Order: sequence, then C-alpha cells, then structure tokens
Amino acid sequence: MQPSRPRAALATIATLAAAALAAQEPTRPLDLASFPRTSLEVTHRAADHTTHRYPFTVWVADTPERAEQGLMFVSDLPESLGMVFPLDPPRVENMWMKNTYIELDMLFVAADGRVTKIIGHAHPMSLDTLSSDAKVAAVLELKGGVAAKLGLRTGDTVTWKKPAT
Repeated sequence: MQPSRPRAALATIATLAAAALAAQEPTRPLDLASFPRTSLEVTHRAADHTTHRYPFTVWVADTPERAEQGLMFVSDLPESLGMVFPLDPPRVENMWMKNTYIELDMLFVAADGRVTKIIGHAHPMSLDTLSSDAKVAAVLELKGGVAAKLGLRTGDTVTWKKPAT
C-alpha cells in the first residue's frame, strides 16, 4: 500500500525540518586547553619617547576550527591573556562577536608587526562586522578596555613566537 500524496508530502516536510534543525544545533566548543599557547609582547612608544613592553600569554587560533571559535563561550578573560589569529597570507579580516560573552579589544596587525587599527570594547554577542579595513597578518584579541588602559595605539608593534608543535 502506497502512502497518499498528502501523507508523503508531510513526511518529506518533516524529514526536511528535522534536517534543518540538526544543522542549526550548535557544535560542542573546542577546549581552549587544546589550543597552542605562546608569549606575545606589545611594544608601545609613548609620546614622551619612552618605550613600554607589555607581555601577554595568548592562545593561537592556528586552524580554521580554532579561528572560527576564537574566544566564543569564554565568560572571563584576565588582562594578561588573549588570543592571536595568524593570517597567512595577509588579508582584509572581518570578525564578529557571535557567542562571545565578554567585551574584547581587537588589534589588527600588519605583516611588519605594526598595529594598523584598534577596535576597543567590541560588543558581546554582536553580529556586526568588525573589519581590519586593510590587509593584516594577524588579529590580537585582548580583554575589553586593556588597549586603552595601557595606552596602546596604531603604530605600536606586536611580536610573538610561533608555538612549538
């Protein structure tokens, strides 16, 4: 016995709806402990010509999966920690704050290590596009407000060591 056309159509619709719901179901976040970590330093040259070096420990978002997650789902970030997103080759990078529960400062870093743009206090959970506006070789994310607190500005330099694999 064949199902009637309306019943078959309903079954098809139900199958498609179930597949759509499954596709929307969030995947389990990666454990930040699985990300490589390294030391990173921001060198700031103050108006009085003094040089200040600010060390950070950062997670390295070195795979597409790590970069996609970034600092999503993190509920607290100490001022001494952050995340760096290396970009090879350099490109215009667009970020967002989807599933990011805390404010972040984003420092866009050119291939020569110079900060080209800073977005301070990026709004948690926002889907707004945050763009580097120019080609960059990395993005550094820090706790919201840290860049202003330290007086960081465009032209400062960022250096880090590639973590051992």
